[in-house]
Amino acid sequence: MDSITVFALVCLSLLSTTHSVLAAIDYGQALTKSLLYYEAQRSGMLPPQQRVQWRGDSALKDGSDAGVDLVGGYYDAGDNVKFGFPMAFTITMLSWSTVEFANKLEAKNELSNALDAIKWGTDYLIKAHPEANVLYGEVGDGGSDHACWQRPEDMTTPRKTFKIDEQHPGSDLAGETAAALAAASIAFKNADPKYSGLLLTHAKQLFEFARTHPGLYQNSINVAGQFYSSSGYEDELLWAAAWLHRATDDQSYLDYLGQAGNTGGARTEFSWDDKFVGAQVLVAKLVLEGKVPANSGPWSQYKNQAEQFICSFIQKGNSNVKKTPGGLLWFLPFNNLQYTATATLVATIYSEYLSPKHAPIQCSGGIVQSPALLDLARSQVDYILGSNPNGMSYMVGYGSKYPTQVHHRGASIVSIKKDPSPVACQAGFDAWFNKNAPNPNVLDGAIVGGPNDSDGYTDSRSNFQMAEAATVNTAPLVGVLAKLA
Repeated sequence: MDSITVFALVCLSLLSTTHSVLAAIDYGQALTKSLLYYEAQRSGMLPPQQRVQWRGDSALKDGSDAGVDLVGGYYDAGDNVKFGFPMAFTITMLSWSTVEFANKLEAKNELSNALDAIKWGTDYLIKAHPEANVLYGEVGDGGSDHACWQRPEDMTTPRKTFKIDEQHPGSDLAGETAAALAAASIAFKNADPKYSGLLLTHAKQLFEFARTHPGLYQNSINVAGQFYSSSGYEDELLWAAAWLHRATDDQSYLDYLGQAGNTGGARTEFSWDDKFVGAQVLVAKLVLEGKVPANSGPWSQYKNQAEQFICSFIQKGNSNVKKTPGGLLWFLPFNNLQYTATATLVATIYSEYLSPKHAPIQCSGGIVQSPALLDLARSQVDYILGSNPNGMSYMVGYGSKYPTQVHHRGASIVSIKKDPSPVACQAGFDAWFNKNAPNPNVLDGAIVGGPNDSDGYTDSRSNFQMAEAATVNTAPLVGVLAKLA
């Protein structure tokens, strides 16, 4: 066999291998599963069209201790607590994904599922806001809940409610909820104008409540602090103002953004706690569209700071985000994929904002064009979906190899529909948590915490840093998957 023939065969083999890897990534299927996940996280009375059949009705008396109907909403992760702060951020991320990529979602017949996922959250957030300056921010207590391992359908843990009000403020919680409802109002503008208007009314009231009654919410809802402690509220106020401006085009919200003493600076993450990057990106859109002056006041600061964050994760900044040897953006040891997912959404959306203007980003390490941002987003999604050293998908239920021992009460215990025998508080640990076997229910679409900084992953229910999924992990990827599908 001559050398030319050998070379040709090697090239053909490489092309074939590359094609098989690419063909193995089915973004459309991953998109479908990502929205299914939210049905598995539902609290309350499940609807007739519920697709995740191993779940049942749960927490049907939530709010009764306070005389308020707080049935519904989402469990945040692998437990049975409803934490308002990350739930609101989840809804903002689902809404942003839907607002930017509605046409893509519709083309894949997933727009109605995306809107359903948003509405399950916003219906609850509306209930949680019974008065202008009152917002219920938690149902259940992390301490007592985590002491038990029970399905949500037959949990026996306390369902105490916790709220913020004028005497016990929480600008971060109220601000994030305002952002969620404002973003959702845009998502529903065409599909349901009346509902969109209702969302906007609540968003405006909550922004005023957050602005006029400053304070950290965990100082009012102490039990939330151990699990979702907020580092500040300036970011949520800017984030909410940016979404309210986008929803209303009201100058007062633009004025609020323009008068900000702190636009955030260069951030190192975008997360349920830190929304500065989100506000910076939304304002950068206004700059790119010529709706605010590009070179005056804080407007250029917002844009420059958004782009500094992007430069850092695309590896062209002054202080770049770490990457694992396999190429995953690695921010923090606990639930890293939440931060990777938000950075990936930022890359995808900013690519969309830059593209029609043919505008580049000037990083310290060189110029970055719009296609490079989408390439980065694709590389991260591919890693999450199995193109990694372990050959494992970190989206549960996607591909042939994925985490089977997800740290999740409902998924790890036999469905109440198969065995209605009650699972007692401690008995759940003995019978299910400590059982070295795959979960009986597949938590389709859940994104687990993910591998360590060396690409290592331990598929063990007890390893909650890696093996626990959360609603904030999957939500940003809905938009990215819609774009790539």
